[in-house]
Amino acid sequence: MKTTTQAIVIGGGVVGCSVLYHLTKLGWSDVMLLERSELTSGSTWHAAGGFHTLNGDTNMAALQGYTIRLYKELEEITGMSCGLHHVGGVTLADNQDRFDMLLAERAKHRYMGLDTHIVTPEEIAKIAPVTNIDGIVGGLYDPLDGHLDPSGTTHAYAKAARMGGATIETHTMVRETRQRPDGSWDVVTDKGTIHTQHIVNAGGLWAREVAAMAGLYLPLHPMEHQYIVTDDVPEIVERDTEHPHVMDPAGESYLRQEGRGLCIGFYEQPCKPWAVDGTPWDFGHELLPDNLDKIEASIEFAYRRFPALERAGVKSVIHGPFTFAPDGNPLVGPVPGLRGYWSACGVMAGFSQGGGVGLMLAQWMTQGECERDVSAMDVARFGDWITPGYTRPKVNENYQKRFSVSYPNEELPAARPFRTTPAYDLLDGMGAVWGAQFGLEVANYFAEDSEPRYETPSFRHSNAWEATAREVRAVRGAVGINEVQNFGKYLVTGTGARAWLDRIMAGRVPQPGRLSLTPMLSPAGRLLGDFTISCLSEDAFQLTASYGAQAMHMRWFHQNEADAVHIENISDRLTGFQIAGPKARDVLMACTRDAVGDMRFMDLRHAGVGMANCLIQRVSYTGDLGYEIYCDPMEQRALWDTLWTAGKPHGMRPFGMRAMMSLRLDKFFGSWGAEFSPDYTPGETGMDRFVHWSKDSDFIGRRAAEAERSAGAARQLVAFEVETTDADAHGYEPIWLDGEVRGFVTSGGYSHHAGKSIALGLIPREMKSAGRPAQIEILGQMCDATLITQPLFDADGARMRG
Repeated sequence: MKTTTQAIVIGGGVVGCSVLYHLTKLGWSDVMLLERSELTSGSTWHAAGGFHTLNGDTNMAALQGYTIRLYKELEEITGMSCGLHHVGGVTLADNQDRFDMLLAERAKHRYMGLDTHIVTPEEIAKIAPVTNIDGIVGGLYDPLDGHLDPSGTTHAYAKAARMGGATIETHTMVRETRQRPDGSWDVVTDKGTIHTQHIVNAGGLWAREVAAMAGLYLPLHPMEHQYIVTDDVPEIVERDTEHPHVMDPAGESYLRQEGRGLCIGFYEQPCKPWAVDGTPWDFGHELLPDNLDKIEASIEFAYRRFPALERAGVKSVIHGPFTFAPDGNPLVGPVPGLRGYWSACGVMAGFSQGGGVGLMLAQWMTQGECERDVSAMDVARFGDWITPGYTRPKVNENYQKRFSVSYPNEELPAARPFRTTPAYDLLDGMGAVWGAQFGLEVANYFAEDSEPRYETPSFRHSNAWEATAREVRAVRGAVGINEVQNFGKYLVTGTGARAWLDRIMAGRVPQPGRLSLTPMLSPAGRLLGDFTISCLSEDAFQLTASYGAQAMHMRWFHQNEADAVHIENISDRLTGFQIAGPKARDVLMACTRDAVGDMRFMDLRHAGVGMANCLIQRVSYTGDLGYEIYCDPMEQRALWDTLWTAGKPHGMRPFGMRAMMSLRLDKFFGSWGAEFSPDYTPGETGMDRFVHWSKDSDFIGRRAAEAERSAGAARQLVAFEVETTDADAHGYEPIWLDGEVRGFVTSGGYSHHAGKSIALGLIPREMKSAGRPAQIEILGQMCDATLITQPLFDADGARMRG
């Protein structure tokens, strides 16, 4: 066995073999895979082997499409069969909400190039005749859906990897992973020690145990999952062609043909976690004992939806564990704080996602970044705050909702509240309806006494509508107050801090007492963050950005660290409030004896606000006159009392994130994860206006950004006023120009200030012109829209800057 290699993949399931193959495809031939038993010995061998493209995240859907297309390529490369059955599949909707979700997904597919179709109940009866269409509203048909041979596919990946120079060692047990002082790794096995620069944890059911060898906790948990294979079914035997897949969200089931019978699996509500205290190392090709009681209600429902099942005998029951992350997406990428350690875990839909996961991770390892935004599966989307006690109930919840409707405004309740600020009970007592971001409880809006403390999940206007409108009116007409805990905050200090920021950020680094806005770019010129830089002194800066991206940002900072610079994540060491609206200055001046009334837009000051020592920044995401006021968490309650007491005579109201997202639309302000993401560039999104092109610094991404500036971005972020009734655009709806899909919505919503539905989106640059007519497809309806260039509030910036 080799004693040194460039990269080691631990785990010989479909994901590990995919990563190995893609590393060789991208040019790394000196790579090795270690498997404690035989290939496919974990979840892979007992998987049902289905694949589909449907996914709420468009990048995940695209990667699933890549995975499915890859299988024929694998067969051509290796001469092996993946056992492909491209039979197509239909997802059923038995109520309007489920049908709305399918309409929204179909709309996304238009610009993604996926050939899916909305089908009627009568068409479903012809496509999938074993289905009882009573109560069915409609469905979504995808011709790419199908299934394959899990073992054959995994071995095809493995053969393709070997052909590219990779080595695979089976029956080789990893005992330890030890990092050397230079950042490289020793992987200790029962057959000797191997030195490597990179470790990929593709341990599947054993990913937690493999991670623990490196002192790492990965938020994963296995769940028991059961599917049934029937004896011959006459309706199947009599067919000339293979029966398509059927996904029935109402029955928590997926169904396909297996031989001359049927295979049906369930995501039942009385689900059961497996191996709570760790996966046994000797577990492998075993199955779990049958537990039909657990799926009894699901089976009864399936008999009504698919009557042929009730007449068929049971040939076999497959009951085995699969591993899930808290949100159901994989954990992929470089693990923060561990140089050369990579994750490829939690890929529960391995035969839909395994190819895409392998490609993205291989790109990340060999090229330094991926070709598309993989935030939805980035291992760093969970911070170091996450615990097993949080992971288990969230995994449970995700399993139960695997086939449920996913609403754009839905807040899932499991494992909440977990992380709260000192002001939590104060805001809760005022009627806060809570959401969660990065584990933190964040007020979405404030319900009055007669209103429910729960927002109804919906694709249309929810019961938060009136409360949000009240809060918007308060901000625009008087003054509102909102927590600023949910910003990521970083302290950068040292004699090299300014030079480091000039390299890591594309924009201007401000002088003491001033703020600046700046994009942070990847080497390829894509957006990695949009930041506010606060210059506290010549050698001390505070950075502010998205709270949910803080682990990703800290990973990037550390990957690009320099001498004489110290970087700290102070996101939870600094909290406070923002106040915004025409009365905000009056409120602030009533709270302090320090000179703050003359603060210009983008100024910062240290001042005493009541009893609290605060950092005050004159800036606000509401686009109004506003201030961000930061303090020590121990002083937050005192700061609240001061601001609230001074604010009440001016009509102050608390406002939440629903109002915030409505207010930012008035100014066409972009949002991280929507308008700003690694999928987009400064020139596309308008962030190029914050790039300091003349600064004497070779900032990361400069060459790519300058090339885009010279050539001009092919597409441009624009705003539309949309004619709708009870539903707004949320994101990824297609934009029709001159009768063709030429762009897509990045985000949207309702401007309660202007009384208009607004959508932001990307279209070809040459098609950007004020007043251009368009149509935006929202829930299957073609809604007329008009391109607008004038902000809906404070168009000249007089109030925000005055």
